[in-house]
Amino acid sequence: MPELTVTSEIYEEFDYRTKTTPKINGNVISEFPFLLPNSQNKIKFDKDDDLDMDRPQKELIKIEHSSKTKIALVGLQVWRGAFLLADLLIHRGLKGELQGKTVMELGAGTGLTSFVAAMFAKKVVCTDMDVGGILDLIKLNAKYNSKYVKSELKVMPLDFTATWSRQLTKEVEETNIIIAADVIYDDDVTAAFISTIQKMLNTKPPKTLYVVLEKRYVFTIEHLDNVAPCYETFLTLLDKVKSENINSIWTVEQMPIDFPKYFTYDRVKELVIWKISSKAKTN
Repeated sequence: MPELTVTSEIYEEFDYRTKTTPKINGNVISEFPFLLPNSQNKIKFDKDDDLDMDRPQKELIKIEHSSKTKIALVGLQVWRGAFLLADLLIHRGLKGELQGKTVMELGAGTGLTSFVAAMFAKKVVCTDMDVGGILDLIKLNAKYNSKYVKSELKVMPLDFTATWSRQLTKEVEETNIIIAADVIYDDDVTAAFISTIQKMLNTKPPKTLYVVLEKRYVFTIEHLDNVAPCYETFLTLLDKVKSENINSIWTVEQMPIDFPKYFTYDRVKELVIWKISSKAKTN
């Protein structure tokens, strides 16, 4: 049975694509608009005692990507969860919460969310599997968006099923914030992802993970209903491992998604953010 080919739903909602010739044959280039408020904005009043605030700047992130892929290479596309996570990073970045921090993205795909993190953080480590030219694509997209990359940016391979290299282990030990979006699409991948974040969150110093997922519903004969099986697997495995930690205690919470929307996309109700924080156990 041939492997299914999929296309991100974002292109059914907005026309992001450009006529710019891509560097890699078969790819397309899209431009994703967003608003970037001045982080130094303060409420002030003009001479007539009216509220006077600078308007946010209209910006564009330029991303080269595939227009459709096999499921194993979905990271070569841009998915809706990346925009929600990018919105969260801008929201927290404007409040100074990423200043001086090292951020590591898991399953970074085209790199879009890492570039947003790099606007505010001290350092960003952008990781994904070294397959399908994903790492080279991230590096190419980093060049397209160099104006936004204000921090040190590293691109590194990370396979959820593989042993960590010494260099990756060092980067994990220096990471404060872990981010991931749209990394759940298969039960085996989900299990490997949970195992990876368990190991990372149990690595000192304490860390915070923000993971954005989209519940993808399918009708099953077993349930005679529409269910989101990959999401349910994620919740089941997360509940299991959070009590199995040797070095840390986890705080797990689903966050509200009512913060400002900076990117142009449909913030559908199926999008969710989980925040997981680790705290070292005391003897």
